[in-house]
Amino acid sequence: MSYFKTDGVGFYLQDAYVRDWVDNTMIFMEVEDVERYWKELSALDLPSRYKGVKLVPIRALDWGRECFLHDPSGILWHIGEFYK
Repeated sequence: MSYFKTDGVGFYLQDAYVRDWVDNTMIFMEVEDVERYWKELSALDLPSRYKGVKLVPIRALDWGRECFLHDPSGILWHIGEFYK
């Protein structure tokens, strides 16, 4: 198991893969500026570098705005900001 930390936020990763779990996992990461994260993700050009990665542009919803990242393992990341 490995622990990753940056800017006061951390998470654990372990060497385990359970397809049913991964196929049903979504992670919501709340940010203050979704536009900033979208620009940074887009600049990385992840879909051309990693098989299975997909980026979905920012969408405006009734509660706020979010974009999506499908990571190489199949997990769907919601990156969003709530309206103030």
